[in-house]
Amino acid sequence: MKIRINEEERDVPAGSTIADVIETLSLNPKFIAVEVNLELIPRDEHASHQLTDGDQLEVVTLVGGG
Repeated sequence: MKIRINEEERDVPAGSTIADVIETLSLNPKFIAVEVNLELIPRDEHASHQLTDGDQLEVVTLVGGG
């Protein structure tokens, strides 16, 4: 199925979850926030939130500093 991640179209297997996509992108789930179709999805729901064809994800990496 096709989804968009930060404005880039990608193919992912049907039934993929947010956690699956995060793993594919080699991101640390502790340091990101994810919106699906403009709705922020809590981190504890990433493993259970199944994506559907046409979903639009915004993945934001959190950066600390000072």
